[in-house]
Amino acid sequence: MVFWIATLIFLVSFGLIVSEKIDKTKVALIGAGLMILLKIVSQHEAFYEEHYAIDYNVIFLLISMMIIVNILKKTGIFQFVAIKSAKLARGKPFLILIFFACITAVASAFLDNVTSVLLLIPVTLFIAEELELDPFPFLITEVMACNIGGTATLIGDPPNIMIASKVHLTFMDFIYHLTPAVFFIFGGFLLTVRFLFAKKMHVREDVRQKILAMDEYALIKDVGLLKKSLGVLGMVILGFIFHGVFHYEPATIALVGAAVLLIISKEDVHHVFRDLEWSTLFFFMGLFIIVGGVVKVGLISKLSEGLIALTQPGVESMFTLSIVLLWFSAIGSAIVDNIPFVASMIPLVKDTAEVVLPQGWDITPVLQHPTLMPVWWSLALGACLGGNGTPIGASANVITIGLSEKAGYPITFRKFLIYSIPITLETLVLATIYVVVRYYVFI
Repeated sequence: MVFWIATLIFLVSFGLIVSEKIDKTKVALIGAGLMILLKIVSQHEAFYEEHYAIDYNVIFLLISMMIIVNILKKTGIFQFVAIKSAKLARGKPFLILIFFACITAVASAFLDNVTSVLLLIPVTLFIAEELELDPFPFLITEVMACNIGGTATLIGDPPNIMIASKVHLTFMDFIYHLTPAVFFIFGGFLLTVRFLFAKKMHVREDVRQKILAMDEYALIKDVGLLKKSLGVLGMVILGFIFHGVFHYEPATIALVGAAVLLIISKEDVHHVFRDLEWSTLFFFMGLFIIVGGVVKVGLISKLSEGLIALTQPGVESMFTLSIVLLWFSAIGSAIVDNIPFVASMIPLVKDTAEVVLPQGWDITPVLQHPTLMPVWWSLALGACLGGNGTPIGASANVITIGLSEKAGYPITFRKFLIYSIPITLETLVLATIYVVVRYYVFI
């Protein structure tokens, strides 16, 4: 009976999240509350038990990076970079689009997707209006670039943070395995963008000159704060690179960086904390508890048995599992926001590993077994790239559409899909080629 109650809570919660009829944070908190209230998981298990509890590594890494970015954005640096890029592109619309796509991808790799679009989309809308062009090509390109670029690093996309936390992967693990994939995929993406939009973007000379006349330096509001913020952010990224050497979690590095920046910036703590994305953080917390509940009652184990029967993974190779998981996670993440999808898939892969691979006294070596590692990278690639598939596939998509509609440029579900589906399929084919060649051809 408990099994079916937990499964029902899980399915109804996911259904409501997908439907967007109720705010996803409310759904996650109600679902988590029911899991504890009905004693499917105890409060102690929900808060402290490693297998079922909130993953505080993820929560504090997100909080800390939000603090750093919230202080950094007060300096005007993101607007400066956008205008500077437009001028470097000599006011030519397609070159501006490519520059903005590259900036978005890089920003998403080292900040996070949601923050990147929140900072860059308003500037993009401004530039498009100044160029007297439809902003849609800019917006769709940037949101696609955002989800592709976020795939490259541990901190770029929440699914990566979640996988890293559970499997104890380092920042450099993601750089080594996923950044080359992103370069390969992003190159193909830019060629597609050129085919889709290059011939449609022409402006009059007087309009182009208006862009070139803008003073980007006037957008920098506080040079002193900018230096402090960039200094701390640089040290935090350096800490991420070497955190495995010194045996610190990324959350610890980010938390110390956030604390230092709060002190040296002399910013009002109440103002900084007021602007944090608290709804996203509580959504994560509720989601972890819901997934913990279905892990405890055995739903994930049953799904794992089905996955094993379908893909026949072995100690020597998990080729079929890797490819199936890449595409399955992409399709799932296109339908459901990739955060809840990955939250449910991680214990599924973990359970599969426990059944198939030789056991030790500690589960971590099993999760980092060489045969299993391509499966984790496939999950990350599929979940992050699949987020591009639909308007609800990733939080960045939802925010971009909302900002565009607010500015008077509504993007319909159908219009988004016309461009997102072929781009997503292309990136998944390239990701599949990468996984096959890197992990199963040259071994």
